Amino acid sequence: MLKKLLLAIAMAGSALAGAQDPEIALTPEEREYLRRIPAIKMCVDPDWTPFEHIDKQGRHVGIAADLVQRVAQRVGLRIDLYPTKTWEESVAASKVGHCHILSFLNQTPSREEWLSFTDPIFYDQNIIITREEHPYIGDIRGLKDERVALPGGTMVEERIRRDFPNLVIVTTGSESEAVSLVSERKAELTVRSLIVAAYAIKKEGLFNLKIAGQIPEYSNKLRIGVRKEEPLLRSILDKGVQTITPQDREAIANRHVSVQVYSNFDTTLLWQVGAVALVVIALVLYWNRKLQAINREFERLSITDRLTGLYNRLRLDTVLEAEVQRSSRFGQPFSVILLDIDHFKAVNDEYGHHTGDDVLIEVARILQTHTRETDVVGRWGGEEFLVVCPHTHREGARTLAENLRSKMQERDIPTVGHKTASFGVAAYEAKDHAKDVVARADTALYEAKRNGRNRVEAG
Repeated sequence: MLKKLLLAIAMAGSALAGAQDPEIALTPEEREYLRRIPAIKMCVDPDWTPFEHIDKQGRHVGIAADLVQRVAQRVGLRIDLYPTKTWEESVAASKVGHCHILSFLNQTPSREEWLSFTDPIFYDQNIIITREEHPYIGDIRGLKDERVALPGGTMVEERIRRDFPNLVIVTTGSESEAVSLVSERKAELTVRSLIVAAYAIKKEGLFNLKIAGQIPEYSNKLRIGVRKEEPLLRSILDKGVQTITPQDREAIANRHVSVQVYSNFDTTLLWQVGAVALVVIALVLYWNRKLQAINREFERLSITDRLTGLYNRLRLDTVLEAEVQRSSRFGQPFSVILLDIDHFKAVNDEYGHHTGDDVLIEVARILQTHTRETDVVGRWGGEEFLVVCPHTHREGARTLAENLRSKMQERDIPTVGHKTASFGVAAYEAKDHAKDVVARADTALYEAKRNGRNRVEAG
C-alpha cells in the first residue's frame, strides 16, 4: 500500500521560446559557415538527469538540451543528436570526430587536447554529500581512506584523483548510483553537483543524507565543447551562449527540478486508508520538513563562501551578468573593485594557514562594514575579493576603494598586525561582457602591485 505513495519528478518538455530573440551579429565568414553546414552532430551524456539524458524515444532532454537548443535557435543552426549509451562513449565519439560538439561539460586540461570551449552556459556548485551521522567536513584533506563514490570520466573524478590521494575512489556508472552508494553505506561520501544531488535526493527519497561541506574551487562552469578544427563553429555558438541571461537559466532549471507528490490508490483498498492515514501523514510531513531543510541549505551553500560568509565566485558571476544586462539595456553605470591582500603568502608561511584564514575573515568584515547597502561583496578566490558597485561611475568606485584601502591599513589584526591591500577599479563600457570589466580591474590591480602595493589604480 505504502509503495503506491511515490515521489515523482515533473519533467518539462522542451524550452519555451523567448518573447523575442536578441539579434546576433555574425561575421561574413560565420554566415557562410552556416550556409555551408546548416546542421551539426552533438554528443551528450545519456544519463545525467536532470542536466541531460536520452529518453526512451531517443530524444535529448533536460536543462542542457533546452539551453543548447535555445542557443542553436538564436544563431540559426540545426543540431542533431549523435546517440550513445554512456558518457565515456560520447567522449570517445567526440575524440574521433563523430560529433562536432559535446553539449554540457567543464573545461579541463585533458579535454583541451581536442576541444575548444564556449563561455559558460550554466553555473552550478559542487557539494559534499554524506549520511546524516557523518561529521561536518571543513577540509576534505583531513579525511583519510574514506570512500568517495564518483561517476567515471567526469571532471570531478579527474580532479579528486589528482588533488586528494587521501581518498579511495569508487567509480560508478551514473550520478544516481553515486548518491545511492552513500545512502547504502557502501561509500562515505560523494562530491556532486548541487542540482543533481537535489534531484537524486528528491527522486529517491534519500533523506538519510545531508550536505557535509563543499569544495568552492570545484564549481561547475558548464560549457559547450567544440572540436578544435571548428573555430568558426565555436565562435558562432559562443555568440549564442552570450545571449543566455540568468533569468533564462533559472527558468529552464526550475522546470526540470520541480517535485510533485502524488498517490495512486486502488478503490478496493480504500478500507485500509483509515488504518494507515496517520502514518502516511506523519511520513509526508517528515519528508517535507527534511526536504525544506535540505533545499534551504542547498541555496545557502550555493551562493556563500564557507570561510568568510561573503558571496562566492558563482554568485558574483551571476550578479555581474545581471549588471551587464541592466547596463546594456538601460544605460545605467556600474563599476567593480578587485582587491588583493598584499604579501598574503608570507602570512601563511610565517604564521600558518589558520592565521591566514583569520586575516581573510577580518578583511571580509572590513569590506562588509565599509561598503554601501547596494554594493555586492564577495570572495573572488584565494586572497582576492570583488565589490560590485551598481549605479556607480568609475570615479565613485575609486573613492570607495580609497576608503576601503585606508580602513584596511588602519585595522590592527591580531597576530599579524597591520595588513594592506592593492585595489583595481574598472567601470562598464558599452558592449562589454562581464569578463571584460573584471579583466580591466585585474590589469589595474596588477598596476597597483607593480607601483608599490597599498594603492588604488583605475583601468
